[in-house]
Amino acid sequence: MPKFIRILLLLCLLITASIAIEAEAASSRIDVLHVKGVINPVLVDYIERGIEQAEEDRAIALIIQMDTPGGLDTSMRDIVKDIVNARVPVVVYVSPSGARAASAGVFITMAAHVAAMAPNTAIGAAHPVSIGAEGEEGMSETMEEKVVNDAAAYIRSIAEAQGRNMEWAEKAVRESVSATEQEALELNVIDMVAPDLDSLVSQLDGRQVTMLGGNIVTLHTQGATINHIKMNTMEDFLYAITDPNIAFILLSLATLGIMAEIFNPGLIFPGVLGAISGLLAFYSLGMLPVDYAGVLLIVLAFGLFIAEVFTPTFGLFTAGGITSLVIGSLILFKGGPLFQINPWLIATVVIIIAALFAFVINRVIQAHRRQASTGREELVGKTAVVKVALEPEGTIFFKGERWTAISDKGRVEPGEAVIITKVDGLKLYVIKKE
Repeated sequence: MPKFIRILLLLCLLITASIAIEAEAASSRIDVLHVKGVINPVLVDYIERGIEQAEEDRAIALIIQMDTPGGLDTSMRDIVKDIVNARVPVVVYVSPSGARAASAGVFITMAAHVAAMAPNTAIGAAHPVSIGAEGEEGMSETMEEKVVNDAAAYIRSIAEAQGRNMEWAEKAVRESVSATEQEALELNVIDMVAPDLDSLVSQLDGRQVTMLGGNIVTLHTQGATINHIKMNTMEDFLYAITDPNIAFILLSLATLGIMAEIFNPGLIFPGVLGAISGLLAFYSLGMLPVDYAGVLLIVLAFGLFIAEVFTPTFGLFTAGGITSLVIGSLILFKGGPLFQINPWLIATVVIIIAALFAFVINRVIQAHRRQASTGREELVGKTAVVKVALEPEGTIFFKGERWTAISDKGRVEPGEAVIITKVDGLKLYVIKKE
C-alpha cells in the first residue's frame, strides 16, 4: 500500500475518533438552570437562553431547579411554550427541601418532560389572580369565570400532553388545591421524588421521554457531568430591580432627586441620580403589573410637594401629598400579594418625606414671621446717633447717611443715641436710648 494512502487512512481514523470523542462528550452533559423567585419576563429570557444553550451543546437534558410562589401569567405561558417546543428533554425539579411550585409554577412543572420534587416541598394553588385594569376585586363574575375556565383548559391540555393527572391539575386552578411531594407522586402529578440533584440524575438514567414530534428519547445520565448555567450579571441585575419594593425605591429616589435639582439648580448630582433612578424605575414598572391609578397618585403627590415649596400653604399641600403618596403606593401594583410593596417600606419613605417637608415648612413660617431685612423696614429697631439736636425735629446719622428725625419724647442732644421706632417716607421717628 502506498505511503500516502496509509497517511490518508490514518488521518481519517483520527478525525473519526475525534468526532466520536466530541459526540460522547456532548452526550454526557446535563445543564442546570436555577429559578428562585417570582416568574417574570427576565426569567423568561434566562430560561430561553438556557434551553438554546442546551440544544446547541447537545446536552442529555436540561434541569430547571425551581422554587417559586408564582408570577405573571404571560411570562408563565412563554416559559411553557419554550419547554414544550424544546429539542432537548426538560426536567423541572422543585428543590431544595422547603421549596414550592405555586400558581404559575404548577403550569411550568406540568409542562416538563419529567417532573420531580425534593422531600418537604409542595405544589398547587394555581387559581388565577386577575391583573387587568381593575384588578382582582374589580373583575366581574362573568370575567372571572372566563379567566378561570381558560386557565383550567390550559393546564388540562398541558397535563394530558405529558400523561399527568388532568383532574388534579384542574382542581389546582379552580379550587386552589395543593399537594406534598408524596401526594403529588401518588396522584401522578409528578414522576419522581429525589432528595438532591445527584439522586435525580441517577433516577433519570434509562428513562424514556416523548418529545413534541412524537419521537421517544432515552436518557443516559450515568456518569454525566453537571453544567450549572447561572444568570449573567445583567440578568441578575434586571431580575433584582423587578422586585416591587426595589421599583418603589427607585421611583422614590427619582422623584426626590429631580425635586432637589428643581429646588437647587446647579447641584447636578441629585438630578443625575434622579434621572438614572427614573429610567431604571420605568424599566422595572414595565416588567410588573402596574395600576396606573397608583402611578398618577404618586405623581400627584410629588406635584403637591413641589407646589408646597413654591406656593407656601403652611402644610396643606404637604398633607395632601402624603395622603396621595400612601394611597398610590398601596395600589401601585396589581396581581395579589406577590406584587405588593412592603408596608414598612412605604411607611419609611413617607416618614422621610414628611420630615423633609416639615423642615421646609418650618423655615417658611420663620421667614414669614421674621421682619424684612432689606429696604427701609430694616431701620426699625436700629440705633442711630443725633447730629443736630432733636427738639423734637432734627438730624440723625445712621450707617453713613443723614436722616431727618423726630423725637417722640423731649429734646435729644447731639451725640446721644436714639432708637428708630417708625419710618414715614423720608422721616424717622425715634426715642432716646436709655
